Amino acid sequence: MTRNKKLIILLPPSEGKALSGETGTKFTGSSGTFGKSLGKQRATVIAALRDAHGGSPKLLGVSGAHLVRAQQANLAVRGAETLPASQRYTGVVWDHLDLSSLPTALQKDADKIIVIVSGLLGLVTAGDPTPDYRLKIGASLAPMGKLSSWWRDEISRALNEYCAGAVVVNLLPQEHSAAFVADNKLINSYLHVDLATKSGTAGGHDAKAAKGRLARHLLLNRTDAIQALKSFKDPRFKVRILKQF
Repeated sequence: MTRNKKLIILLPPSEGKALSGETGTKFTGSSGTFGKSLGKQRATVIAALRDAHGGSPKLLGVSGAHLVRAQQANLAVRGAETLPASQRYTGVVWDHLDLSSLPTALQKDADKIIVIVSGLLGLVTAGDPTPDYRLKIGASLAPMGKLSSWWRDEISRALNEYCAGAVVVNLLPQEHSAAFVADNKLINSYLHVDLATKSGTAGGHDAKAAKGRLARHLLLNRTDAIQALKSFKDPRFKVRILKQF
């Protein structure tokens, strides 16, 4: 039964990110909700990026001016000015989630309800201070290797603890979901969902806008996640439950 249980929504970060940050803020590995539990791992990733000179074109998946910006941001993470994660991420999912248009009280709830799985930071909530950076969780960074595998134990430990007793709706892509093993002894109810076309094929990149709208729909109907998933309507895509307990 999901009604009146705490809701947690898992979302990916975006490759697109807002520049700079709020004056007077400085990011440290211990910043935010998960800083205490994941600070050591964050420091390891930040150090590895520094040793990699901010990242190669292959690691970061960009070239030219985009590569220069990404490398500069990655080298300046420690002590960088921050924005709340909900303002830092500027991709399609986040644009269509459109948190800034929600009532102030609901925005504050969303700051804790939405948790992002990140290659650099491990986990951040929507309200957590977040620096500019570029690093996919599916990337392979020496000496750790593939980050989704390297992060899995620590992300799973911290996130299961955070989600204890909650209803968790996982809207993560496969590469981000690979970093989290949900614990059915701690989580009250778990639903890993994606968006498929009406014919049943995976929506993929084309469904990102719909995913943002789905996350918004869940926030607006957060007292009953199951019913919210059933009542979501989109002209192109339908909700598909991949795993549930």
